[in-house]
Amino acid sequence: MSTEKLVVHNIGLLLSGALEQPILDADTIVVEDGRINAIGRKDNLDIDNAQVVVDAAGTTLAPGLIDSHVHPVMGDWTPRQNQFNWIDSYLNGGVTTMISAGEVHTPGRPKDIVGLKALAITAQRTFSNLRPGGVKLHAGAPVIEKEMVEEDFKDLAEAGVKLLGEVGLGGVKQGDEARQMVAWARKYGIQSTIHTGGPSIPGSGLIDADVVLEADADVIGHINGGHTALPLDQIRCLCEGCSRSVELVHNGNELAALFAMRTSIELNQPERIILGTDSPAGSGVQPLGILRMISMLCSLGEIDPEIVFCFATGNTARQRELDCGLIEKGRAADFVIMDRAQHSAGSNFLDSITKGDLPGISMVIIDGVIRCRRSRNTPPAERLALVESE
Repeated sequence: MSTEKLVVHNIGLLLSGALEQPILDADTIVVEDGRINAIGRKDNLDIDNAQVVVDAAGTTLAPGLIDSHVHPVMGDWTPRQNQFNWIDSYLNGGVTTMISAGEVHTPGRPKDIVGLKALAITAQRTFSNLRPGGVKLHAGAPVIEKEMVEEDFKDLAEAGVKLLGEVGLGGVKQGDEARQMVAWARKYGIQSTIHTGGPSIPGSGLIDADVVLEADADVIGHINGGHTALPLDQIRCLCEGCSRSVELVHNGNELAALFAMRTSIELNQPERIILGTDSPAGSGVQPLGILRMISMLCSLGEIDPEIVFCFATGNTARQRELDCGLIEKGRAADFVIMDRAQHSAGSNFLDSITKGDLPGISMVIIDGVIRCRRSRNTPPAERLALVESE
C-alpha cells in the first residue's frame, strides 16, 4: 500500500460501483495512504503536494473489477493449464481482487480432514503474503468432506480461513449434510459457495435446485453452470426461492446467465448479482473474462453498462465484505481507467459496451499504486491516461 498522495483528475465518466448511484458527478479523486480521501470537482479539492498525479484524459474510471470465482493453487501458476503469470494477465483485464472458490486443482489435493485443513490454511497464508502483480487474492477455501465436525470449522476460522470452497466438489453432495456444514461455517464467520449444475471435475456431481435451496449457502455459485447449467425453470426456482447471491460466470452457459440476470432484475433484486470467471478451468484462463461478461450482459441482456459494472464491483464487495469495489471515501483506492476501444462502433464508452465491444484499459491502480499501464490484453484505448508526475 502506498503512503504517497495520489490525485487522478480529468475523469470524464466516474462509475461508482453502487447501484443506488452508479455514476458520480465528479472529475477528481484524491488518495492518501492507499485509500480514497476525497471525491469531487478538482477546483473544490485539496490536490496540493501530491507525489503522483494522473491525468485521466477525459476517460472512464471505475472501481477495480472483482472476480468472485477463481481456482488458484500456488503463486502465479495454474496446473490446470500449466500456465504461469495468469493472475498478472487478469490484472491487465482490470481485475484487482479475486475470490477463491477452492484450491481444487492442487496436484494430489488431500481429502482427509487434517490435510484439507492444512491446505486451506497454507493457501490463506501464502496469498496473504503474496500479491501477483499487486492483485489481492482471497484464498484458503477448503472443499468440505463428510467426516468434518463443527470443531473443524472453528479451527479453520481461528486460523484465518474465511471462505469455503464450492460445496459439492468434495464428498458432501446431499442437501441436509451441506446445510449443517454451511451453518457451522456461518457460525464462525466463514462464507460459503455452492456448486450449481452438472459436474465439472472428477469427484464433483450434479447439484440441482433442491440441494442448493436446502444447503442455503451464501453464494449460488455459477448459477449458469460450470459448465453445464440447470434447466431454466430450476434457475428461476433458485432466484425466487431464496435471497442468496446469484453468481454468473464466464465459463458457464450464456443463455442461462442472461436468464438468471433478467429474473433477478424482474424480482427487483439486482443487488444479488455478482460476476466471476470460474477459472482457471478446462476451458482455459480468461484474462478478459469479467470484461467479456460485462459486455455480454449489456449487449445481449439490454442492461445499462453502468449497472452491470456494479455487478462486477460493488455488489461483489458488499457480498464478500471487502473494503474495495466502491468509489467511496475510506475505501481502498483500487481503480481501472478505460476508454472506448479504437474504431469501436459505439459513440462513447458506455455505448461501445452496449454494442458488445470490450473497452481499452490504459491504467490499473491498486491501493493507490499504479500496477499496470496500457493493457497488453485489451484492445487499444482511444485515449490513454497519462502520469503527469511521480
